[in-house]
Amino acid sequence: MRALYKPDAAPGLVMVDRPVPVPTEDEVLIRVLRTGICGTDLHIRRWDDWAASAVTAPLVPGHEFFGEVVEVGAAVRDVSVGDQVSGEGHIVCGTCRNCRAGRRQMCIRTKGLGVQRDGAFAEYLTLPGANVWVHHETIEPEVGALFDPLGNAVHTALAFPVIGEDVLVTGCGPIGLMAIAVARHAGARFVVGTDVSANRLAMATEMGADAAVDVRAGGAEAIRAAQHDLGMREGFDVGFEMSGAPDALPSMVANMNHGGRIAMLGLPSSTIAVDWGLVVTHMLTVKGIYGREMFETWQAMSSMLQTSTALRDRIGSLVTARFPADAWEQAFDAAATADGGKVVIDWTEH
Repeated sequence: MRALYKPDAAPGLVMVDRPVPVPTEDEVLIRVLRTGICGTDLHIRRWDDWAASAVTAPLVPGHEFFGEVVEVGAAVRDVSVGDQVSGEGHIVCGTCRNCRAGRRQMCIRTKGLGVQRDGAFAEYLTLPGANVWVHHETIEPEVGALFDPLGNAVHTALAFPVIGEDVLVTGCGPIGLMAIAVARHAGARFVVGTDVSANRLAMATEMGADAAVDVRAGGAEAIRAAQHDLGMREGFDVGFEMSGAPDALPSMVANMNHGGRIAMLGLPSSTIAVDWGLVVTHMLTVKGIYGREMFETWQAMSSMLQTSTALRDRIGSLVTARFPADAWEQAFDAAATADGGKVVIDWTEH
């Protein structure tokens, strides 16, 4: 089978021919139809400090996918040959305190698909049956390939109640854009997105943002001006920090209402200097978000897409580039520009 492969701990990837993996009794074999390119995959290709510290090479990377089940292990239940599926890429131990308490997203021994075990940039992959999400409703392959990052957005957007609340989203990358769409769907009053890319700010408006703020010049003051323009009398009730940019969280803290709640998904690119006095005196809550809740987030996003054509259309529109698998280098280069939506690789085309 064709597979994108990292043969050793060094920059780069190569397209090679690899054996089709053999599933164990508790795994399924999936024919991959689409894969999405994530920031994690860009780190792995560059082989930066994070990749060197977290990734096990040699490896087939990739964790955002949509495919068809072609073989089912003897111990797998509720998954059948022919099912159209996506998958939870965090493989957990099942025996640590958090796993046993039903908090599997907090497992201390998590292994990542495409990070510590072979992933989805290949024509076939294996995955534990317990990690497979079966799409019981018809879904476009490109949307199915977005379920992993959509889960991050839904986990963040539903971390705190947003009905009737004013929401600030810092960082309009694909997951931030999805979070805007989910907050709008879930009943937020005003939603404001911030970024430094004109293209992504335009997409934020398309996702349902009431204002899209370029923070390159004004920073926190530009966000405050947007509040004034919208007629907001107090600060934001809920914030989603999606960028990891060093100025984003301080700007958010400065614009929150007293008692505001912040869900933080963006991994910091450098040390962040926060005015912790404001966090204390304004009684703010900051909650770290990682991955998806297993599997409440999957149920929530599947249900929302099933019942809302508007949300489904918005999420689908975030796929702004598609490439055949053999054009993977162009696909990765397009994703690395950080100026558009999601880039998807089609494994059914050469």
